[in-house]
Order: sequence, then structure tokens, then C-alpha cells
Amino acid sequence: MNAAVLPVSEGLDTILRERGQREVFCGLTGIVWLHRKMQDAFFLVVGSRTCAHLLQSAAGVMIFAEPRFATAIIGERDLAGLADANAELDRIVAELLARRPDIRVLFLVGSCPSEVIKLDLSRAARRLSDSIPGVRVLNYSGSGIETTFTEGEDACLATLVPGLPVSTDGADLLVVGALADTVEDQFRRLFAAMGVVRVGFLPARRAAEPPSIGPHTRFILAQPFLAETARLLAKAGLKRISATMPLGAEGTRAWFTAIAGALDIPPSRVQEVTEIPYRRAESALRRMHAHLSGKSIFFFPDSQLEIPLARFAANELGMRLTEVGTPYLHRALIAEDLARLPTGITLSEGQDVERQLDRCRAIRPDLTVCGLGLANPLEAEGLTTKWSIELVFTPIQGFEQAADLAELFARPLRRRARLTV
Repeated sequence: MNAAVLPVSEGLDTILRERGQREVFCGLTGIVWLHRKMQDAFFLVVGSRTCAHLLQSAAGVMIFAEPRFATAIIGERDLAGLADANAELDRIVAELLARRPDIRVLFLVGSCPSEVIKLDLSRAARRLSDSIPGVRVLNYSGSGIETTFTEGEDACLATLVPGLPVSTDGADLLVVGALADTVEDQFRRLFAAMGVVRVGFLPARRAAEPPSIGPHTRFILAQPFLAETARLLAKAGLKRISATMPLGAEGTRAWFTAIAGALDIPPSRVQEVTEIPYRRAESALRRMHAHLSGKSIFFFPDSQLEIPLARFAANELGMRLTEVGTPYLHRALIAEDLARLPTGITLSEGQDVERQLDRCRAIRPDLTVCGLGLANPLEAEGLTTKWSIELVFTPIQGFEQAADLAELFARPLRRRARLTV
């Protein structure tokens, strides 16, 4: 069977669980935002020319740019077993480090080709770490066989957890999930005003200087797709703070309120600190409400951001949810967002793309959030689409970004209105 209907208890009637053909990017795509975040890290994909083209296209990097990622291309000799792949990898790493002496953390990123030829990158990472002074070499898989779109970030951050320094004066709070530097700076200012001084972010801007943790450290997710990273942090003894994702005015305030409650900060203090940015975000969203209220929206599964985004679209923009699909439903991690979804919607986990396309065509929503592979065909059929990848690449967390997030939904609708004769 391709689909099963499961009962749920979070105020929704059923979840449609589908297992069929998927349309989603592989986990290599996470490098596009991770390489910008960690300024002393480098991502070396061990893969094919297709992997290189994917990253070059997704990142929009000009040929003369000097990004913090590259591809060690597996050639025919490697695939045929005529070359020692490990010796070739050692040579490429040596050339890379000679050219880029600023690298302090090197990620060897597995791909479908390296998985197929059974190249043990974890062993290679340990060997290189032991032999190269001053550079930490780590490994994770971004292979489409093992990971989807945002799972690449989860796999990357999971490799950083064992290396977090442990100290009795470690951070009181660890914010987990790659955030744009501007968002991180905004959050730090609000934390400082609340009285939370010892705050760490994972990943840190410098991967070689990770935040320290201790027996009192609590952690909170800023991204909903970090299941393995959350599991490893919990295994290390850290307690997770459950909260909505910090999207929109209400979602962000609820996120800060949950943190305050866990750290014994009075609610009045949170109210005082967040009042001005909350009102500013609320006012900006009120202006967007006129363009979006009552519009129907359909989410194809892609990034695992779909449920928090649906909560924001319904509760803060007045949009009407039809179907909300997500690749994986980690109920514990998104419990707060899930509980705030309105009733009467279809919630689907996984994907059978042909069945879901049929449902979308039958509904004909005002706006369809989907991957790049589906957007153009749906546009050709007269449906208005929003690329889900843009919702990951764009800074959308926090009070100051709430209007920018709403604008991402409003822009394609305005474009359609201008094109309609």
C-alpha cells in the first residue's frame, strides 16, 4: 500500500502517511547555508560532477568566487577500482589545505557516488584528523540515498555535538540550528535584555570555537528538522525546551516565553523586553494581512518547515490551510506548532507525488508551496507557486523578519494578479 491513515491526538483528526515517489533535494543542499555560517570551516563533497553542478547552481556562486565548499569528483578510475580512492582523497585534502590555510574544520561530505563505491569517509576523517595538526576533520552524509534537503544540516550538526567542550560554567542556553548572523545578533540582544548572558549557538560562526555546555545547559531548537542533533544533545544530558519555532510575531514571542519559563525568568520581564519588537512585527503583519487573509495554501513536503510555516500562515496571516505535507513528522520537536494548527485540514507525512499532485489539482489552492521540480509544471497549469527552497535560504526567524516571511507568501500572488488580464 502507498498510503495509510493514522489517528493523531494533537487536535487533528487524521494524518495521511504516504510512501511513494518523492520530489525533494538531497542533503548536500544544506552546504549552501552552512558554508556561509561557519567562517573557518570547509565542506569537501566526495561525489560526482552532478553534485558539483547542484551546489554551484543552488548557491548561485560565480566562477571567480572563493566559496567554502568544493567537490572532489569521483572519476571512472575510482569507480572501476583502478585508483586508490583514499590516496586520491589525501592528495586533494593536502592541496586544499595548502591553498586555504585558514581552514580549521574540514567536513568530508558523503554523496550517492561515494556511498555506492563504499568509500569509508568516517575512517578517512579520523585518519586525516590524526595526521593534520590544527585541523579537525569530520564526516557526515549528504547522500540522497540517506538524506533529504534539510537533513543535511541535521547530519552536519550531529557531528559537532561530541566535540562540544564540557565545563561547569557552560552556557545556560544553547540555541540549535543555523541562523543568519543578523538573526543571531537580534536574538543575542533580546537574551541580554532578558538577563540570559551565557548563550551559545550551534553552529557557531567559528566551528573551531564551539560553545561550551554544562550540567545546567538547556537547549532549544531554532529549526524543526534537527531530530538527530536533538537526540545526541539529550543523550549528552541536556534538556530540551519545547516551544513553537520562532516564526512570526506570535511564534517568536512564544519561543522566548518558553525559554524564560525554563530559565526561571519572570514572564513580566519577557513581556517588557519583547513588547516593542512584537508590536512592530504585528503592525507589519497587519499590513500584509489584507493581501493574504482568506487565501488558500497547499504545502508539498520538502523542508520539514511546513508545519511551523502553516501555523504562521493560518494564525498570523489568516490564510486557509488545505493540505500540509512534510517529509517527516517529528511530533515531539514540533508539538507546540502542531497543537496550534486549525482543525479540518489534511496533514500528510512522506510523499506519493502523483497522488498529492492529484489532490492539489482538485483543490486548486491560491498558493502552492513546493519544490523547484514541481513549480514550473504547476505554474503552466495555472497554479501560483512559491519555491520552498527560498523559505530555507532566506532569514525568516525572529520579530524583525516576520514581515519578510509574509512577503514571501504575498509576492507570487501579486505577480499572478499583475499577469492576469
